[in-house]
Amino acid sequence: MQAQHNRLKMMIIVALFASMIGILAQVTIPLPIIPITGQTLAIGLAATILGSKFGTYAVILYCLMGAIGIPVYSNLSSGVSVLFGPTGGFIVGFIPTAFITGYILEKTSFRIMTAMIANTVGMFVTLAFGTAWYKISADVSWTVAFTTAFVPFIVVGLVKAYLASLIGITVRKQLIHAKLLPTGTPKQKHDTTIESTTTIQ
Repeated sequence: MQAQHNRLKMMIIVALFASMIGILAQVTIPLPIIPITGQTLAIGLAATILGSKFGTYAVILYCLMGAIGIPVYSNLSSGVSVLFGPTGGFIVGFIPTAFITGYILEKTSFRIMTAMIANTVGMFVTLAFGTAWYKISADVSWTVAFTTAFVPFIVVGLVKAYLASLIGITVRKQLIHAKLLPTGTPKQKHDTTIESTTTIQ
């Protein structure tokens, strides 16, 4: 009974985070070809708060929602055509980004400094997928793809990685404290115990 309750709870949380990604995707800064969006911040938050497994589930659900026609991609767009368009690589790249970011945190610790490292790695994974996809779909040179889909997003990506780390770790602690998230592996439980002790002191 408890297992079913926990499973249902995590399904609801995953759905909420998928919706959050769709909402933040509408926060855009227009650029000539590829806009800056709040999607990557949302992906970082999902991975940092939920970890590799459920963070990835949330991203996959988000991608599927958009693919079947729900307008959750940037500028309220949707459909498989978006995935095969110039920006499709970024969306597809969100899946390995969420997994890798969460995995790094699970293998190290859920703390702000390690979260910043994990989210920075995740940012470069997203940019790598997006750049390669843009190069192929737009049929441009690697130089053009790099200067169009990679370079312009590094600085803002680092800012979003920092925000995802700071907000994500804080929210994760609160959700665990409220028993809305499992503490996870023994390593994560140990980190949570240390953080709780530090807070009490």
